[in-house]
Amino acid sequence: MTPRRKRFAIALGVLAVVGGATALVLNAFQSNLVFFFSPSQIAAKEAPVGRTFRLGGLVVAGSVQREGVAVRFEVTDTATTVPVQFSGILPDLFKEGKGVVAQGKLENGVFQAKEVLAKHDENYMPPEAAEALKNAAKSNAKTATSVVTSP
Repeated sequence: MTPRRKRFAIALGVLAVVGGATALVLNAFQSNLVFFFSPSQIAAKEAPVGRTFRLGGLVVAGSVQREGVAVRFEVTDTATTVPVQFSGILPDLFKEGKGVVAQGKLENGVFQAKEVLAKHDENYMPPEAAEALKNAAKSNAKTATSVVTSP
């Protein structure tokens, strides 16, 4: 083998190793990527079915039902509500009427949460949840004005 062919083979080998490592890193990143959806987006069928994502909004007052460690509650963005089922210990700051982000999967119209996060103080809400609530409020305002102005 000539020196030129050896250099070419080494360069080709390094390129193959770097390409393989890049493919593995991108695959791991894609499988761990978790998107955020609001209840309105879930109702519009924008959320993936059978894939993990995050649901955020406010816990509906009076919707929390506890049966041992199993908890059922509803999350709203003031326009739409989504039922949530969780089995485990809820955070201490979890309360009705407060912000919550749950991570899990949507199955048969019920969000099966694997993890539930509650906001840590009165002023904090995840940016995605705040944006979703703001968009839902705008949507409700447009619907209300169109109902009022119609003859």
